[in-house]
Amino acid sequence: MLEIDFVSDVACPWCAVGLNALEQAIERVKDEVQVELRFQPFELNPHMGPEGEDSAEHLKRKYGMGDAQLAAARENLRRRGQEVGFTFGQRPRIWNTFDAHRIIHWAGLQGRQHEMKRALLEAYQADDRNPGDRAVLLDCARQCALDEEEAARVIDSGEYTAEVRQAQALWRDAGIQSVPSIIINQRHLIQGGQPVEVFEQALRQLAQSAPQA
Repeated sequence: MLEIDFVSDVACPWCAVGLNALEQAIERVKDEVQVELRFQPFELNPHMGPEGEDSAEHLKRKYGMGDAQLAAARENLRRRGQEVGFTFGQRPRIWNTFDAHRIIHWAGLQGRQHEMKRALLEAYQADDRNPGDRAVLLDCARQCALDEEEAARVIDSGEYTAEVRQAQALWRDAGIQSVPSIIINQRHLIQGGQPVEVFEQALRQLAQSAPQA
């Protein structure tokens, strides 16, 4: 059994690429390798206000890009997404994702963490919806066959704030500074939206080298 911690943020487009690639790698090795996939929180923009920010202006300022560099980066991302079956939307704004992380944590307690993570990635990265918006969070809960009233209670109460903060601190203290970061068996780190073949090779090699029970 390989335990995989996928440290990521809904706001990170490369996390969508990386997750799709990892899922395909897991599918390729499913007859040989057992995997437990867990999602861990990381905020790229923890101080982002609820009103969000224009994504182009944010990215150009944060990474020192010009218009041409930004256009090239977005085209590269679009192409890489296409390679793994993810179609990106325009993503005109960047939003705060803390409530999304709380809902993902809650969904994990209901056995629906993977479904919720994917629903929120699709909502923001593909459909240009605000992943911090209450209505979007509730819609994702419905998509994942989760109780809408309970989801609303979690959103409105601020429940699981401490748990998410604690998990974020744990991964920061472990040295995680960028996402996606994929940690296998709490020892082996793969970073970035790697191709399917990179994940597949890593899973096979680590499964072969893992001690047998």
